[in-house]
Formats: sequence, C-alpha cells, structure tokens
Amino acid sequence: MATLTTSLIVMRWELLSAVLMFFASTMKIRLRQNSHHVMALLCGGIGVGLSCWFVTGLLGITLSMENVNNFMEISKNAFIDVMSQTPAEWPMP
Repeated sequence: MATLTTSLIVMRWELLSAVLMFFASTMKIRLRQNSHHVMALLCGGIGVGLSCWFVTGLLGITLSMENVNNFMEISKNAFIDVMSQTPAEWPMP
C-alpha cells in the first residue's frame, strides 16, 4: 500500500495533466460537433499546453525563468551561427 501511495504522490501532477488533457480533448470534440469552432480551437490549445506540461513533468524538466532564458540564449546563438554560414547570394533565383 505504501508503494501505491508514494507513486500517487510522486505522479500527482502528471496524473492531473493527463486527466485535464482528456477533458480538453473531449470538450474539443463536443464543441466541434456543436459548431463552436473558436472554443474548440481554444480547448485544443489548452490540450497542447497540458501535453507539454505532462512531458516536461515526466522528463523532470523544470520551467523556471533561468531555464527559459538559457534556452533563448542558446537558440539565439544557434540562429546567428547558422545565418553567418549562409551564402550571401542565397536563395538563388
């Protein structure tokens, strides 16, 4: 019983996000059937956000501002590096 309790405590956010993803998907389907396309798009966006939260929770990634700033800095440096290697006459007509 202790193992089950411990696993539920550890997985609480992942379980919550999985349940919320299910509800968002269900709401999206029902809203599309009732021709509420804008609300269905909103529920789809919420579902995508929750799935990202689910995956980051499973991988143990924390989304702090320090990590976001680090990601943005690495992305900027990679973009500058790729663009500096692009030929000046690219794309060719």
